[in-house]
This record gives sequence, structure tokens and C-alpha cells, in this order.
Amino acid sequence: MLLCVNSHHQPWNSTLPTLTLLPNCKTSNDVNQIHARLLTTGFIRNDFLTTKIILNFISSPHARLVEFARHVFFKRHAFRVRRKQEDPFLWNAVMKSYSHGREPKQALAMFFLMLEIGVCVDKFTFSLVLKACSRVGLVKEGMQIHGLLKKMEFGLDVFLQNCVIWWHLRCGFVEIARQVFDRMPKRDSVSYNSMIDGYVKCGMIISARDLFDCMPVEEKNLISWNSMISGYAQSKDGLNVAWELFEKMPARDLVSWNTMIDGCVKHGKMENAHRLFNQMPKRDVVSWANMIDGYAKLSSIDVARSLFDGMPERDVVACNAMMAGYVQNGYCMEAVKIFHDMLSKSEMIPDATTLLIVLSAIAQLGHIEKGIALHRYLEENGFSLNGKLGVALIDMYSKCGSIGNAKSVFENIEEKSIDHWNAMIGGLAIHGLGKLAFDLFMEMGKLCVKPDDITFIGVLNACGHAGLVKEGLVCFDLMRRVHKVEPKLQHYGCMVDIFCRSGHIEEARALIEEMPIKPNDVIWRTLLGACKNQENFNIVEPIANYLIGLDYDNPSSYVLLSNIYAGQGMWNDVSRVRMMMKERNLKKTPGCSWIELEGTVHEFFVHDKSHPQVTEIYSMLNSLWIPNSGASYCQS
Repeated sequence: MLLCVNSHHQPWNSTLPTLTLLPNCKTSNDVNQIHARLLTTGFIRNDFLTTKIILNFISSPHARLVEFARHVFFKRHAFRVRRKQEDPFLWNAVMKSYSHGREPKQALAMFFLMLEIGVCVDKFTFSLVLKACSRVGLVKEGMQIHGLLKKMEFGLDVFLQNCVIWWHLRCGFVEIARQVFDRMPKRDSVSYNSMIDGYVKCGMIISARDLFDCMPVEEKNLISWNSMISGYAQSKDGLNVAWELFEKMPARDLVSWNTMIDGCVKHGKMENAHRLFNQMPKRDVVSWANMIDGYAKLSSIDVARSLFDGMPERDVVACNAMMAGYVQNGYCMEAVKIFHDMLSKSEMIPDATTLLIVLSAIAQLGHIEKGIALHRYLEENGFSLNGKLGVALIDMYSKCGSIGNAKSVFENIEEKSIDHWNAMIGGLAIHGLGKLAFDLFMEMGKLCVKPDDITFIGVLNACGHAGLVKEGLVCFDLMRRVHKVEPKLQHYGCMVDIFCRSGHIEEARALIEEMPIKPNDVIWRTLLGACKNQENFNIVEPIANYLIGLDYDNPSSYVLLSNIYAGQGMWNDVSRVRMMMKERNLKKTPGCSWIELEGTVHEFFVHDKSHPQVTEIYSMLNSLWIPNSGASYCQS
């Protein structure tokens, strides 16, 4: 945008050219030119013009414009001499940019500033600051504001009482919210709907139904019905009740239909979901996305794709549903392809969920070059790595074999959460760097970062793979005695693995017998595998038979027992176990490996001969196996 400062139609000292340009202002350059004009003309002291600028810019979707509006407000309006009982309209407009924006705590700071310098506050001021407290979960501050509100003439206003109820519900105080509701001299549909929604979200469906049933008929609206249907549709045994309510509704909207479809999808009732989908008078992107998600979860990926292709228009939500379905079913390349299709369309901007799905797909593919390219995309588009994206990026690099890049990402994250630490420890574990993982765990203690149960699973797993028995015992002891984390089945499984890998079979067996939790098949199979390796056959057969009885359809136990018998030359027993597998139609899933070479990921199964270069591969393997052959293995 260019400002026409030498306009033939308006004099230099007229505010009209500036006013007419405000609606077209979008970029930092536009703002800079407006600011320069205000300073050079002296219009920065024109209250009428600066007020117009604030009101035009403060609700803009462009962050730079909002920042400028706040700057003008605090420089020119906030601290000027005010008339008695002056309307706080401008203050409320700026406060709303905080309470509904990215910095809700600043709304609270503004509220306190208003009280400090004597600015009049009204019911809209209170609603905005309560909104800010609700979003951030500020309990103490919210209580102070509620206490002040009781002293105001408009304190019992229905609108404000509804804001108080909503604040209590967002902070998790359902009973206190109900007390406020019961004491209200007058209630409206928002009062009832807020309480019903609060009960539903806390899983208190009976309380929600009681309130719904006693709600005045004139106050019941679509929001009331939809909240109840949603509560029942999401509950374990409530789908039939949701159906009954859906049939009784005096009117339905898109939310009603989508809520029922979503409930059917979550309960695996895809026939019912599809029937509803076909009956809908109107569909939106959410309707299609629910159906795609449902079929993908049932592994009907072709049906999901057919729906996706049949959509009249797509958005990010639909693309995310299809991509997630592909990843869940192992079609990671197809998920990445959809992501690239999104990038090629200017109107389709990937969101954080999109990027999390793509990172997961690349991690499963092990395609490091695609991972690096996606990392570059995150940086170029200003995505923060302080949250889930940083965790997923560390995980992706670890699983793609680039622990160095994973460590670099971890070290450059300024605000690390426990999830970032867990991802890094887990990455070190899968690379066999147990000592580094243990050291990182100890560093957490020095930095006062509180570990959780996932942290200990990662550290114990790392110690097991690295043969660090002493460190594993120390970690297990710290978990219980210092951090008061109750060991779960996975923790005991890691400890059994640590003992078994280091040859301490009796210690592993003793731990299993002393566990307060019933061991699962994985723990028993770990012990069985260790007995095989240590040739400790006196406890093998009872464990193996127990495993087969415990997990009848799992071929791993049969194969493990067969291999143990084969190792001892007990061929009759080998034949007996193999025959059992054949009779029960059990087949062992073959092992699989990936390797990336020059941007292409090659996949290999055990005894696989489908690779186009299989002849050269086996020729090289044969030359490596032949004693005294010319080929030799060189370690780089």
C-alpha cells in the first residue's frame, strides 16, 4: 500500500486520506507508513483519528495491526486525563484482543490497571476478564474477580452470572458452578446449557439429564438437545439413549446429525453411521471427515478413500482424517502424498495436526530426507517446537536413525516439557545409548524437571539395551522412593528384561513372582527367551505351555518353544509344536528391515526375493559368507 501524501483532493492536514486507507492496511509496511504519517503530520495527537485506528486494527486477524493498535492505545489513551464515569468502551476493545487472543493473562493485567488508575469498569469488562481466567484456568484471580463482582450493582446480571458459571466449569469446579446456578434469581437458556455441557464434559451424564429434564420447555434449544445427545453418544452404553433423544428432537441441525454419526463411529456402528450420513439433508466437511475416520479405524481404507475422493470440497480437517487413516493402516507414503497435495494448493494450509500426522508417517517410513525437508518447512513457517511438534520431530529423527539431529532439536527447544525429555530419552534408548539416556535422566533431577511414568519406561528400556543393570536398579529405586511413582506392568517388564539380558535369570524369575501385578505374556516371553539363551531348561516347558494357554492365537510363543527344542536336538517336540501351529492356522509374521539409499527406502522381509536387485544382493551376501573369499567386511 502506498500513501498518497500529495493528494490534489485533500490537504496535507486532513485526516480523511488516512481514514480511507485503514480498511486496506494489512502488512507491517502498511502499518509503518500509517505510523510515519501520524508522526509527521502530528495526527498522533488527534484523539478522534487514533481512536478510529485502534477500533479498526484491534480486531484484525493480522498480528502486526493488533500490536500497533495496542501501542497507540497505551501511548495516547490509557493514561490521559479522563472524564468522570467515562465509558470504558475503548479499554474493553483492547482487553478483548487479549482475552480472546494469544495472551489472555494480559487481559487480567489490563483489568488491574483499570482499577489502579480509576478507569470505570462495566459488565463487559468483567465478562472479558472472566473469559481470560477461564481460558488459562486462573483460580485465585478468578475468585478475586468474582468477589469484586458481588459488590457491583450489576453483579447479579444473568450475563455475568453465566460467565462466572463458565469460569468455574473451565477450572473443574462443577459443584461450585452448580451452587452459583442454583442461587441465580433469574436464569436463561445459556445458564442451563452451560451447566449441562459442564456435566457432560465431566462424565456426569445423570446430573446433566436431571437438569435437562427439569429445564423449562421455552429454554430448551438445539444446544441443549445436542449437548445431551453428545454426552450419551460418547458414553460406553449410552448410544441407544442418544438415538431416542435424536428421534424426539423437535428440530435438528448439522451438529445434531454429526454428533450422532460421531457416536456411531466411536462405537463401531458404521452401518448406522452410513445410514445417517445418507439421510442427512445437508452435509459439511465434518460429516465427511467422521465417516472417513470411522472406516479407516475399521481398516476399510478403500471405502475411506472413496468417500474422500467423493467430497464436493475438502478442507484441512478432511485431509487430516484421511492421512491419519492411512498412517493407522500402514500406508504412510499415501499419507505423505496427501500432505504434498495440500502444499500444492494455496487455499489448503496445513495445521499442527497435519504436521504431527506427517511426522509420524515419516518416522514409520524411516525416510530421513523427507524428515529434514519437513523440519525446514516448520522453521520457515514459524511453527513452535515447544509443544507436540517438537516432541514428534525428536521422535521422527530418532526413528529415522539420526540421533544427532534429534539431540540438536532437543537442545534448541527453549521451553522443554516432560514430553520433550521423554522423547529424547526414548530416542537414545532405541539407539542403544543407555549411558547417555541415564545421564539425561540424572540431568532432569538437577534441573528440577519432574519425571513421569513414561520417563522411567524410557530410562529402564535404555538400561536394558545397554546392559546397565546397576543403573536400572538405581532408576527403579528412585522411581518408587523419591518420585513416588507406582510401578506399572511396563516398568516391571523393563526390569525383567534388564535381568534377563544380563543373565540374571533367577533374579528375573523372583521379580515376576513378587510382582503385585499379574505378569502378561510379554514378561513371560522375555523370561522364556532368556532361558533359551542361558540353556536354563528346567523352567522352560512350564512357562511355554502357560504362555500358549494364556495367548492361544499368538504364534511367537510356539516359535520360541520350537526353537528351544531345536537347540537341544529334541526334534520330535519340534514337530509336535509345529503341527500345533499348522492345526491352529498360525503363522509367524516375518521380520522386516528398512534401509534408505540415495533417497529411496528399501524394505526387506526374511527370505524375501521380491527386490528388483535380489540377484546382486544375494551374490554379495554369498561372497561375504564364503571363508577366505576376496570380499571382506569393512567397518566405517
